[in-house]
Amino acid sequence: MAKGLVIAASLGNCVHVAGAVHFLDLARDEGYSVMFLGPAVKPAEVIERVRELDPEIVSVGYRLTPDSGLSLVSELMELGRALPKQPVWAFGCTPPVAERVRELGFFDVIFDGTDDIDDSIAFLRHGALPGGGSPEYFARGLTERIAQKRPYPLLRHHFGLPSYEDTLRGVEELAESRALDVISLGIDQNTQQYFFRPSSRDERLEGAGGAPVRTEEEFRRLKLASQRGNFPLMRCYSGTADVMPFGEMLLGAIQNAWCAVPLCWYNEMDGRGARTLRESIEDAQRLIAFHGAKNVPVEVNEPHHWGLRDAHDVISVAMSYISAYNARKYGARDYVSQYMFNIPNSLSFAMDLAKVTAQIKMTESLSGGDFRVYREVRAGLPFLSGDPDVAKGQLAASTALAMNVRPHIIHVVGYSEAVFAATPAVVIESCGIVRGVVRSTLFGNVSGVADPRVGERRDELVREAEYLLGFIVGEYASVSSDPLGDAAVIEDCVRRGILDAPHIVRRGGDAVRTRVVDGKCLAWNGDSGAPMSERERLGRLAGEGEARASWSAGAKVGAAI
Repeated sequence: MAKGLVIAASLGNCVHVAGAVHFLDLARDEGYSVMFLGPAVKPAEVIERVRELDPEIVSVGYRLTPDSGLSLVSELMELGRALPKQPVWAFGCTPPVAERVRELGFFDVIFDGTDDIDDSIAFLRHGALPGGGSPEYFARGLTERIAQKRPYPLLRHHFGLPSYEDTLRGVEELAESRALDVISLGIDQNTQQYFFRPSSRDERLEGAGGAPVRTEEEFRRLKLASQRGNFPLMRCYSGTADVMPFGEMLLGAIQNAWCAVPLCWYNEMDGRGARTLRESIEDAQRLIAFHGAKNVPVEVNEPHHWGLRDAHDVISVAMSYISAYNARKYGARDYVSQYMFNIPNSLSFAMDLAKVTAQIKMTESLSGGDFRVYREVRAGLPFLSGDPDVAKGQLAASTALAMNVRPHIIHVVGYSEAVFAATPAVVIESCGIVRGVVRSTLFGNVSGVADPRVGERRDELVREAEYLLGFIVGEYASVSSDPLGDAAVIEDCVRRGILDAPHIVRRGGDAVRTRVVDGKCLAWNGDSGAPMSERERLGRLAGEGEARASWSAGAKVGAAI
């Protein structure tokens, strides 16, 4: 249903029309009818066409000298006063022109080139730019905010400094900057593990890895600090102990935008807690159920933990499915599936994209009905150089690759992360780099997914992951009615090496070896010096020539990218 007419023109002697045409393209996508009046249109002609056509929005642009622009706009204002009905007036220009024209108070909105596509979309949807301390322009829930900004992805960044007060001031600065949509609180290990056991905090490690937050009131203060600018959402990872009360506390104190919890980590496996592997899996399943019952989105931030430990690509793909499977089984309705690119960091871009598209295909085969999947992408931490200039280029390159999968959320990784935790200035600059990439790729990006090498490797990974999942189902069918959603089975798969990575220290037996060959991370047979298929790897593990598997765990895998 058409919303009305939008007309656009370049004013006076200005012949720069690209911005006007692009604005009309966005307006058309939003349901408006559009008309381009052309370059170098005189103010009197603009007013004549407004009188004739009665448009809802009029957008004029001027990108030359400020004095000339001011003169033309003054003439437009004088003529426009006689109109029987005023449209919404928009003006596109350079910052120097905007500075002069803004003083006239004529235009409803001025785009000066520092804004972005999402600002134009917001204007077309709401008739004004978001901001000015008005929270009604900003959706307060994750799925609502995604819908509000679509097709522009939400930008999220991790933020937490060793000083609580510095973190508090930083949250205010980030919200005022409007650089991002989600502030992901980075808290230190003391907070994650000992929030409810303050006497156990190690004062020597306060602020190590994030902000030291000691009380629920301090969390509330951080949330309050974000209530300005573009009113970003706030979220925080689950704790590594007392995860249920910690999850409840976060929901109340910061209105946690979504729950993020791993299945197999934050425990004895990675040293980030004292829980056993089994306990952490069961805790995760309970936490999913708790948030699902409250209609809070859930992320099982699991697959990339395996990739960070040099697991072969099949493991990461299979764990994407197992993560989503558990999220759906235990009651999540809105599922955030995070895809970390560049892990291991020696993967080629083509094979990295193949792995992620295989993960998406497996994960989204489970979507439907009351289970909705949202794609979140990010650059891999090990990928970024300690040289800030190189890291900025890597951040841009990784984002351009990730835009191939049309993400709903981009988890921006600060370019400084290889050296120091991101300050507010680094967060804002990193988000600016990513915004530049989004602006250049959101419409009409070259499709890496269409590369036949990517498709061939994606299909190979799906077949291998299906074999691994089928092996698990067949291996445990006699002891579990639902092996992939059974904490005891998942634990045993890790203990036995069915789910494995080189960096895991496991009692009994050697960890799997992996090697990057032709840009792929493969399971490696050290005896023969050759890669192994899952059939061979699992067969060796089971003491057989070949493993036997029966795939029956999930819906047909067929989601399209």
